[in-house]
Amino acid sequence: MPQFDVAGAVLTYDDEGPRDGADVPLVFVHGWTADRHRWDHQAAHFSPARRVIRLDLRGHGESTGAGVRTVAELAADVLALLDHLGVERFVLVGHSMGGMISQTIALSHPERVERMVLVNSIGRMTYSRGRGLLMAASTLAPYRLFIAANIQRAFAPGHPREEVREYIRASAATPREVVMTLYGAMRAFDVLDRAGEIRTPTLMVHGYHDIQLPVRQMLRLAKAYPDAVVRIIDAGHELPVEKPAELTAALEAFLTPDPKRNPRPAQSPGQDEPLKPEVPAGSAASPAPEGTAKPTESA
Repeated sequence: MPQFDVAGAVLTYDDEGPRDGADVPLVFVHGWTADRHRWDHQAAHFSPARRVIRLDLRGHGESTGAGVRTVAELAADVLALLDHLGVERFVLVGHSMGGMISQTIALSHPERVERMVLVNSIGRMTYSRGRGLLMAASTLAPYRLFIAANIQRAFAPGHPREEVREYIRASAATPREVVMTLYGAMRAFDVLDRAGEIRTPTLMVHGYHDIQLPVRQMLRLAKAYPDAVVRIIDAGHELPVEKPAELTAALEAFLTPDPKRNPRPAQSPGQDEPLKPEVPAGSAASPAPEGTAKPTESA
């Protein structure tokens, strides 16, 4: 497995697929306490015909390194790896914290990002007073209990318990210092007021049952983007492993647009035209009912 030294960390990564294709590489960035294998389904699908790069962020999976206090430092790691690999332009696919990293790169180096996919990600972490107090209290719990509580609630109801337990075990292997430091980095992350600067065509895919980063927070971000398409899938926060095939299909459709489709036209920053996201069949109600110009955030 290839590795790369950067700023006191050793990053483990996979670089698969042909180098001579016409398409730019896909770069997959995982989320908090996860690793590059969250993207196994997508890598297997795309790598036969396209270059696919995915890494373990510092302190995660098979990478080493201490936690950092800002999402921008994680973004710098990703860019350093891509520079090392000679990749100038790419498509970013980021899940949760990986979506925060992706947005940071799109803002700092827009010329390098051809397209972007944000999976269960937002532009600012916002909690109600009660939820904020609950989250603050949870950081005082024993480490494994803190991890277990966060991973369990990341999956939609009904997900196989054995799989959830396996993800808890894997997440708990991430050093406490890394997890807690990056938890603070995510809490401090805020690009919502700059979202209108991101001109990159973007797909936002979100789990309808996500209570970690609720759908309404994503919709608030999507409304600020000049060129965003929203897809909502019947899943929780761990969409890459809960509904991998559906996520892969959404990526495929976004990366190879059908000219017969009628995507949402680009919006100007501040435009109040309501989004009309696709909602999972059988859901009781849309998280952003038609006619709601400014979706509000949910605790």
